[in-house]
Amino acid sequence: MAVILIGTLDTKGPEYRYVRDLLHKQGVATLVIDASSQGPPGFPPDIPRDRIFEAAGATLANILKANDRGNAVETASKGAAKLVAKLHHEGKVDGIVALGGSAGTTIGTAAMRALPFGIPKIMVSTLASGQVKQWVGVRDILMLHSVVDISGLNRISRTVLGNAANAMAGMVKGSPSLFDPHTTDKPLLTATMFGVTTPCVSAAQKLLEQKDYEVLVFHATGTGGMTMESFIKDGLLAGVLDITTTELADELVGGILSAGPDRLTAAGMAGIPQVISLGALDMVNFGSRDSVPEKFKDRLFYQHNSSVTLMRTTPEENDKLGKQIAEKASAARGPTAILMPLQGVSAIDKEGAPFHWPEADRALFQSLRNWISPSVKLIELDMHINDVAFAETAAETLLAMISTSKAK
Repeated sequence: MAVILIGTLDTKGPEYRYVRDLLHKQGVATLVIDASSQGPPGFPPDIPRDRIFEAAGATLANILKANDRGNAVETASKGAAKLVAKLHHEGKVDGIVALGGSAGTTIGTAAMRALPFGIPKIMVSTLASGQVKQWVGVRDILMLHSVVDISGLNRISRTVLGNAANAMAGMVKGSPSLFDPHTTDKPLLTATMFGVTTPCVSAAQKLLEQKDYEVLVFHATGTGGMTMESFIKDGLLAGVLDITTTELADELVGGILSAGPDRLTAAGMAGIPQVISLGALDMVNFGSRDSVPEKFKDRLFYQHNSSVTLMRTTPEENDKLGKQIAEKASAARGPTAILMPLQGVSAIDKEGAPFHWPEADRALFQSLRNWISPSVKLIELDMHINDVAFAETAAETLLAMISTSKAK
């Protein structure tokens, strides 16, 4: 196994050689991959650039002929992701390091996102001091600001690159990762939570942990939901307690916390037990009040704080959400249950609270009843979502489904 060094060796050859040599001095083997498309590499790589483009279904000759830098970077990114994923599948990846500006960062992080959680990932980038979501995604990528441009070696760049090499050496040579889904004694479960569903999720989490499960709780802020879905796809989880599905409302209506159209699909595709509820589907999330689009000016709002404005979902929107959840749940390959809290879906959706709107809730509930498949267990509870009894039912339902799945 080795640390992957991947990037554009035609322009960053001395920098990559420097990092490689520092790792070798510490006894860390490397596998250098050239993702260039123009001039010759600064030193011979272990995997040449033509392999990158072949992995993306292209040829280096065609890339050179097109002379389109944007297309070359996009193709190299696709090839890097596929090639590095293949190397990991073959057991050849201990960690990965990349260096660069926009092109190198795009290629390097594409490769990193193709690796599972726990594999050390360091991206030394000129762009690391700004918004990095587009490069990090849902992976544990360490973005290290290069401070100066990565254009030759000087006292600043040597220091930053040296720190990157030392950090990687420490991670791959240090104690084994605490995260090992294959040897842990406790099976992993996941749950989704928002501030307005915290009592429910916290109570359910406690009950599940008492049964010797480890529960990963994700904040349903878009990235949280996407990260949970990625963990499910990686095969790390024994079951899912998806109490808070609010990200679906943001995707439907246009809020800022969408987790994308694939939210609520990974567990179904993986066939693992899942308990779904309707947490915080009474709201769509925006930033400060002045960030709310003008078209929503006449809607019902609740100012959570100066940076968070909540907008109440309407009966029409909830009708669509109910159908969407029913269809996604009905497509699941594994045991699936939906728990319906008839007295409210969030802390501000109970009687007397700002978002209490029985007609809107009824539209959500009836839509689920209309569209749900008989294969999905629909459990209607005359409770509020934050009632202790609701949390107990959610946890017990998931445990029962896991037990039944194990017995088969």
